[in-house]
Amino acid sequence: MSILNLKGILTPMTALKQISKEPHTINFPDEQKDISPRYRGFHYNDLEACIGCGNCSTICMNDAIDMVALSDIAGQPGDSGLRPQIDYGRCCYCALCVDVCPSGSLNMTSDFIKVSPDPYDFLMVPGKDNPDGKEKLSFTADIDTSLNVFDRVPMRELDPQERVKSFAEVFLGYTEEEARIEASRCISCGLCTENCPVHMHIPEYINAIAQGDDEAAVKIIYDNNDLPEMCGKVCTRHCEDICALQVRGEAVAIRWLKRYATERAENADIIKEIVNPEIREPNQYKVAVIGAGPGGLTAAYYLTLRGYDVTVYEAHKDPGGMIMYGIPKYRLPYDSIQKQVDYMKEVGVKIHFNTVVGKDIMFDDIYNNNDAVFMAVGLQDAWNLGIEGDDAEGVWSAIKFLGKINAGEQVDIGKKVVVVGGGDVSIDCSRVSRRLGAEVYQSYRRRIQDMPADLEEIEGAEAEGITFMPQTIPTRVIKDEQGKVKGLEYVHAEMVSEGGGRPRPKPIEGSETVIECDAIIAAIGQKADYSLLPEHILAHLKMEKNKIVVDENRQTSIPKLFAGGDAVVIGRNDAISAIADGFIATKAIDNMLMGIK
Repeated sequence: MSILNLKGILTPMTALKQISKEPHTINFPDEQKDISPRYRGFHYNDLEACIGCGNCSTICMNDAIDMVALSDIAGQPGDSGLRPQIDYGRCCYCALCVDVCPSGSLNMTSDFIKVSPDPYDFLMVPGKDNPDGKEKLSFTADIDTSLNVFDRVPMRELDPQERVKSFAEVFLGYTEEEARIEASRCISCGLCTENCPVHMHIPEYINAIAQGDDEAAVKIIYDNNDLPEMCGKVCTRHCEDICALQVRGEAVAIRWLKRYATERAENADIIKEIVNPEIREPNQYKVAVIGAGPGGLTAAYYLTLRGYDVTVYEAHKDPGGMIMYGIPKYRLPYDSIQKQVDYMKEVGVKIHFNTVVGKDIMFDDIYNNNDAVFMAVGLQDAWNLGIEGDDAEGVWSAIKFLGKINAGEQVDIGKKVVVVGGGDVSIDCSRVSRRLGAEVYQSYRRRIQDMPADLEEIEGAEAEGITFMPQTIPTRVIKDEQGKVKGLEYVHAEMVSEGGGRPRPKPIEGSETVIECDAIIAAIGQKADYSLLPEHILAHLKMEKNKIVVDENRQTSIPKLFAGGDAVVIGRNDAISAIADGFIATKAIDNMLMGIK
């Protein structure tokens, strides 16, 4: 071997050719280097747009993200109040958290340099610890690139021109395949649960549907809702209002998925077999329930499961209250209600129908012979129009009109009808009138966008040919010589804003208009009838604006008397809130009688 290794001497000299090339390194921070437009550096979170769903934390495979509370952000419906905190000692910058953020608030920036001897400095709350990150966004996910599915599976329904010919159910329900696909959209954040009056286990039963376990879904659903099929058809779905996916897309169809699961249990026997409820041994206590509406049935069902001897007193021949006599059958078929009540009877709920409290049985007898009473009488009396001529033949209250229709009675409303009101009940009256063959007009004193009715119902009414008359205020019912309705006089209104509040309608002078019609249906609200209560009870029962005042346990000012549903001050006037009242009262009555504080 040669002592002189020429290769070893010459090879290093080849590096001299690099002298003429541009360096890859830079003199930081005096010099800056351009990086990829989609570079994934530190995160930035728009703290106001973030809803605290925690989807970023759930997806992180390195457990690098925790949801933490910030002192200046409070939780509210649709926002947990928590925000992501990222441990950059664990983060691998994969950006999956960005890809699954439903609100689009979480992004990544082009900032990737941080020097500190303190390891806790690398625990960062994006948006709070780097507010300037908003100007350095690099990696983002819009609705097209997000891993979330923002479009829901459409619900099949009858054609509008066909459905007005009968009272057949409008919505046809999901198929198994449709339900599985829709359920798989849920990110299981649980925000919906907090906004549900009953706090149903929504992510759990939707996840069961997604996994193909419908029986598990039914069992989960019945844990705190005894009328879930009803809710699956007509619930006001407060849960969907704050679904994480509705921030940038369409909410998960929670109501339709509940309907899908509960309809799989085709009769009361199957429900009982699937739910297999635990029924405690009978105790010595008796509880009476007045009213077999959603609130009363709920209290009766769950108290029965807890071992109480429960008797329900119902004035009508059928159970359900307003969901039986107030909701049209094209929305909620009779068989659906009856199936759920039959199941309750199978577990021991006793219902005395055609029993009017205060007439067939006295309230004092019920009160004195039971250890607790839950009263859920609803709002049975209607407000009249309060204008000249509203006593004419052909002027109907919504509750009387719908009650007769649902009872199967014949109703003559003529060829042209005007419905007055803007809530769901008014829409029901309009759509029922259309099914009776009438030309229908609906008068509402405010704008269409101000109507409290469900948008789905408004759109359904429009598709069926109902004509809306917004910003019209009825002033007089016009009668013929026989005292029958001949027309309705109304004035137009302009919307006036005062003090930044809700715009109110102001009549426009000289705008009087008359529309000819054969019938007028007033759907402008209802009130409770307390004639069942004796004077000495009414004297001590705390009331407010003709509604019963209850505490958070639904207990009234009268010892051992509880109340719920539309007739109480607390909560919303809808079926799911009445169910919540019954469920809450059940626990309170149980605690009271068992001596639990």
